[in-house]
Amino acid sequence: MCGIAGWIDFGVSMKEQEKICTAMSQTLSRRGPDDSGVYLDTHAALLHRRLAVIDPENGRQPMSKTVGETQYVLIYNGELYNTEELRQELLARGHRFTGHSDTEVLLCAYIEWGEDCLPRLNGIFAFGVYSSREQKLFLARDRMGVKPLFYHQTPQGLIFGSEIKTLLAHPSITPTVDAQGVGEIFLIGPGRTPGHTPFRDILELEPGCCGFFSREGFHIKPYWKLEAAEHRDTLEQTREKINWLVSDSIRRQMVSDVPIASLLSGGLDSSIISAVSAQLFEQEGRGPLTTYSVDYIENDKYFKANAFQQTSDSHFIEIMQNFIGSRHQNIVLDHMDVAEALGEAVSARDLPGMADVDSSLLLFCRAIKKEHTVAVSGECADEIFGGYPWYRNPAVRDKADFPWSGNTRLKSGLLRPGLLPFDPEEYVLERYRDTVEKTPKLAGESREDARIREISMLNFRWFMQTLLDRKDRMSMFSGLEVRVPFCDHRIVEYAYNIPWQMKSLGDREKGLLRSAFEKELPHEIIHRKKSPYPKTHNPAYLARVKEMLTAVLEEPNSPLLELVSAAQLRELLESDAAAFTVPWYGQLMNAPQIFAYFYQINCWMKEYKVQLAL
Repeated sequence: MCGIAGWIDFGVSMKEQEKICTAMSQTLSRRGPDDSGVYLDTHAALLHRRLAVIDPENGRQPMSKTVGETQYVLIYNGELYNTEELRQELLARGHRFTGHSDTEVLLCAYIEWGEDCLPRLNGIFAFGVYSSREQKLFLARDRMGVKPLFYHQTPQGLIFGSEIKTLLAHPSITPTVDAQGVGEIFLIGPGRTPGHTPFRDILELEPGCCGFFSREGFHIKPYWKLEAAEHRDTLEQTREKINWLVSDSIRRQMVSDVPIASLLSGGLDSSIISAVSAQLFEQEGRGPLTTYSVDYIENDKYFKANAFQQTSDSHFIEIMQNFIGSRHQNIVLDHMDVAEALGEAVSARDLPGMADVDSSLLLFCRAIKKEHTVAVSGECADEIFGGYPWYRNPAVRDKADFPWSGNTRLKSGLLRPGLLPFDPEEYVLERYRDTVEKTPKLAGESREDARIREISMLNFRWFMQTLLDRKDRMSMFSGLEVRVPFCDHRIVEYAYNIPWQMKSLGDREKGLLRSAFEKELPHEIIHRKKSPYPKTHNPAYLARVKEMLTAVLEEPNSPLLELVSAAQLRELLESDAAAFTVPWYGQLMNAPQIFAYFYQINCWMKEYKVQLAL
């Protein structure tokens, strides 16, 4: 895992741009603490920072190979999980390898097949290949959007990188936020409209897309998309295939030349991953698997069951730890540290995020990094197998709005009157409708199955991207690579077409996934009700973030005050967000997180010197 960046400009000599290139590279040092590299051509600069995971000696980048009169130069952030299959196919076609890195395999795959290499790749990636003779750059991003890739076009060039801060290190790019950017932060945030950021003219290559940049411009196209197809397998065949697909994805992602661990919450998803990983460790004689969980000081004392979280994790973690024989480490965070890390989480994400849901993960990843460089995690099973409450609650599911955030009027009411030149509710609904209208469906399928497809697509393109963004930024800011086996495109493609009646087997959330692994996990784990990522329940945390936000409101020069109604926000502070009958953004963002989110907005505007163009 790494950080990549580049600058192609046909009106500039890159041999004279060392200072700018160095500044851009330095912004990625946390993503790649082990090594750095640069490639310079007359009009091209490719930058790389490396976190060494596979073949530390022979995987250095930028990596180049020359074929005829053309030099191909690769910079790559990600992992390929079918490296050996590709290597064997390329060997048969005459390619030769100096090491065993997936980087070299990817470069040879591009040389052999060009953009047609993409359908052959199983992995998470964002990469660029520069062809010296044609002076052409190829960019691509993985199907699920696990690895990020941002870009900015200039009159004669293209600037791109793994993080927004990398682009902002270039002097030609300003941190300008217009009305649409404000809408992204306050109406959509912490999510983002696909392909966009709150910063004007800083865009993101969408998942499953690729593009060529040359003197003719930047031409982007999708190379993958979900398609609707009839599901012909029986229930038993479906169970067996889900078990095989998930297990195979986990096995593929356990390959590493550095220490690898598993995140374990005692929930279904992390337990499946940890159980399969522990079995693999035992078969290969790699010793006991190390598992990690996160908790907070005195959390048991203040935990109260609710519709989203009925039980705490500790009991179920102990069951799984004993069941798989893992070497378990429970990382206990102080809620005050979580509050103080809110600003640092903004630096990691380059944007206000999921408040303490981000900052706690940042501290958790930092603790894991002390012993491990790679971990596997259970993200995205809920999106794929119908785990969230909005899949099953008709009142929420059938409403024409994003199911995790149906409170646009209340959100927009916190802004200064007249700030937005457009209707806030229409801004949100336009994005909702665009996704729903483009959802692949089958003619003649039931209304329920058609709606489930729409909810699934909303999750894939919006909610899942927010969680993947969070996991990538908080982990890579800590120099930790976190892999997400449920994001294997084969699983997503297959599960998308499973009828809802089968997917919700037993009238349970993720019923089919439970059934597929019922023989491989303890009964209590299989039947445990879904529980979200743990957050602090200590009232002292709520008191602390209220203090922090109050201090922002009392400071006349706080940039937040340029955007919000201070009176409305103070009223919200005094009411403990009781007016929010639905969460700000999913079940993890309630009153404490709302206050922390506004605090993060202020941190972001200060740190990034946001320039408003309203």
